[in-house]
Amino acid sequence: MDVNKFETQYENLEEKIIESARDLFVRQGFEQTSMSDIAQAAEINRSTLHYYFRTKEKMFQAVFGSIVMSFLPRIQLIFDEEATFMEKLSKVLDEYFSIFMTNPFLPKFILSEIQRDVDQLLNVGRVLHLDQYLRAIGNVIEEEMKKGNIKSIPLPEVLITFMSSVTFPFLSKNLVIALFYEDEAGFEHFLTQWKKRIMHQMEILLTA
Repeated sequence: MDVNKFETQYENLEEKIIESARDLFVRQGFEQTSMSDIAQAAEINRSTLHYYFRTKEKMFQAVFGSIVMSFLPRIQLIFDEEATFMEKLSKVLDEYFSIFMTNPFLPKFILSEIQRDVDQLLNVGRVLHLDQYLRAIGNVIEEEMKKGNIKSIPLPEVLITFMSSVTFPFLSKNLVIALFYEDEAGFEHFLTQWKKRIMHQMEILLTA
């Protein structure tokens, strides 16, 4: 067999396994998903799955990495742009909304993993060097504060204010639609207005 063709098939199957596991983890949660579930979803047998990923923890590492690396580098690039801090934050907000609209179960998955085993989540983050991205973003925010471009606010307050405003509408999506809107279109219109509310809230926190 041609070596390049074999490597392509290997990579394609590995991607298929990760995508199948990601879908199950996000929808069902880590604990409720078995390796047999993943093998079945990927349409392979258990032996083949274990050839690629020996444990569910290794599988989780690959899945979590694929999720976070799909957007975290882009967010760091936004913060590195030549623009005002609030302009950068607006682009970051658009990025998160785009991600969560495409993957509506993702906020619930991240929250459930924080509650289930935050140490495992942090360890996986260190293995994948995600802490380097987070540190770089934090440094940008702190530098903006030192320059006086935004108010000096503790980073946890900035993070929690921003992320809670971004994620809660998606966590409560079904209830919001049931109470106030007839369909997805109504919810999407709400999100358009909600973006403006978040930016107004962040401006009050950081610049007013």
